[in-house]
Amino acid sequence: MTAKDPDPAARHVELVFRRLDSLSTLPCVASRFVRQLVQSQFSPSTLAETVESDPALSAKVLSLAHQHGLSFADEKPSVRRALDKLPYDVVRDALFSIKILQPFNGKPENNRMPIRSGLTLHCLAVACCARYIAEIVLPQKDWQMAYSAGLLHDIGKLALEEAMPKSFVRIVEEAKSQECSSRTVEQRRLGLDHTTLGKRLAQKWGLPEEITLAVWLHHSDTVRIAQTIAEAQIARIVQLADTVARQCGIGFSGSYDPTGSTEQVAEALSISDEQLEQIRRDLPGTVDKKSKALGLDLSNEIGTYCEVVHTAASQLAHDNSRLFVENRRLRTASSHFDFIKDFLSSIDSNSAPIEVAENFAVRWQKFYQTGMVCLYLVPPAGSQTLEAVVVETLARARTVYLKVPADSPVIPKQSASKFAILDAGDYVGWLFEQLDADFDLSQTKLLPIASNGKVIGAIVFELRYPGDIELFQENFRATACAAGSVLDMAFNWASQQHFAEQFAQLLTGPIDELVKPAAETAAKQVPPEGAPDSFSALAEIAGGAAHELNNPLSVISGRAQLLAESESDPEKKRILRQIQENSRNISQIINDLMTFAKPASPRPAQANIRQIIDEAIQLASQKTRVEHINVQTELADGLQNVFADSAQIVSAVANIICNSLESYTGDMGPIKIAAEAEESGGPVKLKISDLGRGMDAEALKKATQPFFSGRPAGRKRGMGLAHARRLIELNKGSLRITSRPGSGTTVTILLPRK
Repeated sequence: MTAKDPDPAARHVELVFRRLDSLSTLPCVASRFVRQLVQSQFSPSTLAETVESDPALSAKVLSLAHQHGLSFADEKPSVRRALDKLPYDVVRDALFSIKILQPFNGKPENNRMPIRSGLTLHCLAVACCARYIAEIVLPQKDWQMAYSAGLLHDIGKLALEEAMPKSFVRIVEEAKSQECSSRTVEQRRLGLDHTTLGKRLAQKWGLPEEITLAVWLHHSDTVRIAQTIAEAQIARIVQLADTVARQCGIGFSGSYDPTGSTEQVAEALSISDEQLEQIRRDLPGTVDKKSKALGLDLSNEIGTYCEVVHTAASQLAHDNSRLFVENRRLRTASSHFDFIKDFLSSIDSNSAPIEVAENFAVRWQKFYQTGMVCLYLVPPAGSQTLEAVVVETLARARTVYLKVPADSPVIPKQSASKFAILDAGDYVGWLFEQLDADFDLSQTKLLPIASNGKVIGAIVFELRYPGDIELFQENFRATACAAGSVLDMAFNWASQQHFAEQFAQLLTGPIDELVKPAAETAAKQVPPEGAPDSFSALAEIAGGAAHELNNPLSVISGRAQLLAESESDPEKKRILRQIQENSRNISQIINDLMTFAKPASPRPAQANIRQIIDEAIQLASQKTRVEHINVQTELADGLQNVFADSAQIVSAVANIICNSLESYTGDMGPIKIAAEAEESGGPVKLKISDLGRGMDAEALKKATQPFFSGRPAGRKRGMGLAHARRLIELNKGSLRITSRPGSGTTVTILLPRK
């Protein structure tokens, strides 16, 4: 062999060490952390005391911290902080993957436990001693680093015992017979020693630099090395701690050379003899306490470990069974969520209730693989005829009309107040008598479809797999609830359409029989010039429509928002946001209708007409965002107060001013406001004039009707003059409009003085 040829023994050792990903731990230590890992309230930090006391576990956790790129800010890396930062499952899986030391090497008499326990105890003693020394010479942030470096200083020796147990025993025996250091024998037999091998492992596992240097240099001249390498200060502390631990005879180091003097290293660290003596006195008690917590004092550690593993296996088996059931439940719930999602996304906003019912019934049969399905809807109040959908073969449905006997409830009382799955044949015999479908009554179930506590209908279906009834009960409830919500919205939409049609009739033609009572009430009032006789009736219809529209709109807006938040498809999300935005717009229209139909009762009092005009101009400026409105005012001398609700009159006059501003196609103005008193005791006359577009006779006739505007598409809602007229009449005043196309408009208001 030439000088350049590598030592075959060293090459073999290096090959073995490259394959080593972690150290094995003792069975007594494993029994501790396995018991903690299977606890229901486990968290990584609960393992800190055990992990910090065992070299194998500490090295594994610090290596995990390196692999996951943990940042420790301005503090030094430590086992405890790594446990706090690492995810629970990462710690659990890593610790469960650590091998447990096999007690026997080949023959029963070759028990490895005393050697490994002794090495672990020695490492623990060096760690505790290094911590004592660090508390004297280092800042607090470095104390735990010194402890970890002491605990891991002999990982090379532990790894030799792990990978080459027979060779390690021979090395120890030779060192003992020659009364020398194990390093000397290691170099002679292996071509490498445990400090070099330990350094390579520390680098491979990504341990902190200070620990790596301590592993490598703790048998070197650390006094001189630390003068040029600041990070070697920890190595110098570990070197002193190793000597003190050997002097105290704690554990087994595998070396039999004299411990030597501590004077030089202690002096370099500025440790006094008194301080060292105090450390020697305290060290055995501290190590004994930690070794008992680690279980190193157990005589039957294998038996204890087996018992813990058996208990853990039983617990894990129980947890696995529970997780299997939970996983099955979640998979079922997930598929039901997809069913509900697909159903909701398939609904057309203009669908009639019976169309929604058909859609749902077809999907129900397909998803649950049932036999025939019948979904019927509760009829309107006073009617005994209901609509129903029958699905016989897959995806083929038909609509039927059925009569409900006078002595039979549409919905069985057992399902009317709470969700319940009933045997349909026992409760709705009248249904099967009228259906031209051959249901198997022994397998047919009935469950209610409700929304907000109100039953809307019921679904009757053949359940082909009776055993599924308990498994699906909660999911049946969820899907039926989704159907109920959509059907409720569909019914409300149909109601809205009915009100809208009535509303359109009032706007485009004479009052029909439907609104005669309201029209008769309105006839008692004198309408303004040019206004239709149906004005008050229109207000009544508007109030009813607004009330009926508001609740379903809030439901539509809320459901659209929920669906949008859970939707991942950008186009569907955009459509749902559009539905939500339009719902808000309609809601604002409804608020205008409500204000128009049912304004607050006036609180009349003496009010200054000049102040009313000034406040109205300011309010109009805010509404139109025109900072300076071109208004010319002429107020007669001796003008007296009016008797009215000043806030309502200000709002009415501001609306008229806004309307006048909108009549101009270019500049915003001018607007003339004149006020004068009628004959003694008569009303105050207020005229608001503009020189805008003006109106023809047809537009003038509709000017004070809600939602009328002569402006093109994109205009505002056209409620300004309608609101103004409503408020003025409530205050026992009147409003009259005169206008000519191209010549402007004049609004004349009469307000009472008392």
